[in-house]
Amino acid sequence: MIIKQITDIIERFAPLEWQESYDNAGLIVGRPDDEVHKALLAVDVTEEVLDEAEAEGCDLVITHHPIVFRALKRFNSADPVERCVERTIRSRIALYACHTNLDSAPGGMSWRLAEMLGVGNLRVLQPSETGDGAGFGVVGELPEVIDTVEFMRIIQRRLEVSVVRYSDIATSGVRRVAVCTGAGASLIGEARRAGADIYITADMKYNDFMAPDKALTVADIGHFESEYCAIQLIFDILSKNLCTFAVRKSERSRNPVNYLV
Repeated sequence: MIIKQITDIIERFAPLEWQESYDNAGLIVGRPDDEVHKALLAVDVTEEVLDEAEAEGCDLVITHHPIVFRALKRFNSADPVERCVERTIRSRIALYACHTNLDSAPGGMSWRLAEMLGVGNLRVLQPSETGDGAGFGVVGELPEVIDTVEFMRIIQRRLEVSVVRYSDIATSGVRRVAVCTGAGASLIGEARRAGADIYITADMKYNDFMAPDKALTVADIGHFESEYCAIQLIFDILSKNLCTFAVRKSERSRNPVNYLV
């Protein structure tokens, strides 16, 4: 298949115009009319992921995070980004990223994570101004009230999260849950206005844990942990629409953050 046939399927689900202005989603290395035979899905482009791509004969790597955010002025293998981009060009491996457009797509990242945690009746937490159903984060309800600490333990088990950082417990039980994958501190106010008992996100800073003012509990589960679901989400999008193209979920996509617990 040619790359454009594959990326068109992804972009029907998550159009590139839905990405944020700072983002760099889309085809990063390669040409739309290049022919490819097998895709590898990962969270990030890393040297370990490229080892896997080469070993498995994958000539297209699709990730959630774009490897290139800022302009590269030289390719001399001085850092991991340069090494990876240079390597993919030499190895004729195309790179495609589906980032904030996948975050904001209806049924996208936050929707998938909330469903994994048993949250239903989902609606967008911060709708986009375009009025097309896109937006960031979701809010919904659990089938029944669950003890707040026990719900965070459920998160740990289901998502294989090593550490959950959380604010003061606002209520002994939770029913309404807000979720935003990735760095979602900016939506604490939206979660509070939505009447959430708990807000699950990542990349919270020190003062962010004071912002809820005990109106709700905020829980930081880690950036990678909140976005690892991207691999399965993209796999589902492609496998439902491509019957003759091989798609592999990476086994080398790993969290760059290590925890001592």
